[in-house]
Amino acid sequence: MTRPKYLERKSVVQLQTDASTGEHLQRALGAIDLVTLGIGCIIGAGIFVLTGTAAAQYAGPAIMLSFVLAGIACGFAGLCYAEFAALLPIAGSAYTYAYATLGEVVAWIIGWDLLLEYALGAATVAVGWSGYMISFLKDVGITLPASLTAAPGTHVVLTDNSTITAVFNLPAFLAIIALTLLLMIGVRESTRFNGIIVAVKLAVIVTFILFGVSHIDPAHWTPFIPPNTGKFGEYGFSGILRGAGVIFFAYIGFDAVSTAAQEAKHPQRDMPIGIIGSLLICTLLYIVVAGVLTGLVSYKALNVADPIAVGVNVIGLKWLAIVVKIGAIFGLSSVMLVLTYGQTRILYTMSRDGLLPPFLSRIHPRFKTPHITTLVLGTCVSLIAGLVPISTLGELVSIGTLFAFIVVCAGVLYLRYTQPSLYRPFRCPLVPFVPVTGIFICLYLVFGLPQETWLRLFVWLIAGLFIYFFYGHSHSVLQQDRR
Repeated sequence: MTRPKYLERKSVVQLQTDASTGEHLQRALGAIDLVTLGIGCIIGAGIFVLTGTAAAQYAGPAIMLSFVLAGIACGFAGLCYAEFAALLPIAGSAYTYAYATLGEVVAWIIGWDLLLEYALGAATVAVGWSGYMISFLKDVGITLPASLTAAPGTHVVLTDNSTITAVFNLPAFLAIIALTLLLMIGVRESTRFNGIIVAVKLAVIVTFILFGVSHIDPAHWTPFIPPNTGKFGEYGFSGILRGAGVIFFAYIGFDAVSTAAQEAKHPQRDMPIGIIGSLLICTLLYIVVAGVLTGLVSYKALNVADPIAVGVNVIGLKWLAIVVKIGAIFGLSSVMLVLTYGQTRILYTMSRDGLLPPFLSRIHPRFKTPHITTLVLGTCVSLIAGLVPISTLGELVSIGTLFAFIVVCAGVLYLRYTQPSLYRPFRCPLVPFVPVTGIFICLYLVFGLPQETWLRLFVWLIAGLFIYFFYGHSHSVLQQDRR
């Protein structure tokens, strides 16, 4: 039976050949660089915001168990990512894996979906970064014009309780622009900068833990699992499950590690270390921070935008509050950097496959980076960050990530049964249990998202399919090779 053209696949051998021909990205990243890349993206809004919100609304002190469950859930997908990243050391992440298993049109859908996830994710984090930066500047006596601190139409309350309507979020815009320029200069410079940022924010988090432990009041942990209110997800064991679903999205940054496969020095060895290592480190930190935070403050008081700051206030050290704010600024900076990096590498790979115009895969002769792609995406994301008040798009970012996880888990199953003798530098253990479990967990979380999220994703995918059928399919390198 002839396979439809839209479902044509690239063989594993062909993908591996593609990675070694044509213009090359610079292989400059070692295992430690990849681990810090993952930590840089995972530790950000999750630890500085979601920990308190999920504890207050869903799980209470048992949010620690929610983090354990979420970490295990991500571990299933992470092991599947690690197998693919070692087998196919190419920059396209889930897009490339889908191309090898489910066919071209599915790969396009996933790639288009990932672009939305990374772009909106970076813009959202930029808006959060702007808030922390504005607050920190006020602490040191610098006040920005209120009209340039939020998206157009946003009402900003001044110190005299009067309001002004903002016209542009300048800090958010400049943050993305600065990181875009850094990424254009080179991946080695970017990862060094990310490594410094990661070191600073880890130091801040460890400082919070060390000072917080001595101020813990065990009474705040009682009851450890608050009784359910009668509604699913409001405390009790269902609250632990709901909390795991919410904070699951704090872990999504590990998939960005796989986009660096084509720039890893020894991808077969280092990619699994980067993915699994960053997941393990971040899961441990999340659990410990959640334990300290709920021990410092009653979980009922943590439904705020800055729960870590609330915990610091209990400790009573003003300097520590400033340090935590700096840590949040650095933490969110690294998330923006990795998300911006990830989306440029996916777009670069789609362009090399012919599904997008070829100028997007041009490599700078000196810096060895996809400079045009980086500039185009950076400009778009910076404008989104400066002009759009992003308050309800978190679910849209999440649904894109979950679909990518499902495809990767399914892809591992497919290749294991169709090409069992294929050499795999890293093998996902306990197949089919691990990928099947990963698929079911992600499906459970996907179907729990609001209908509005599905509608927004549907509109975005329809626009993407329009581009594919009117440009991508006719220019596809794979289709041209088989004519």
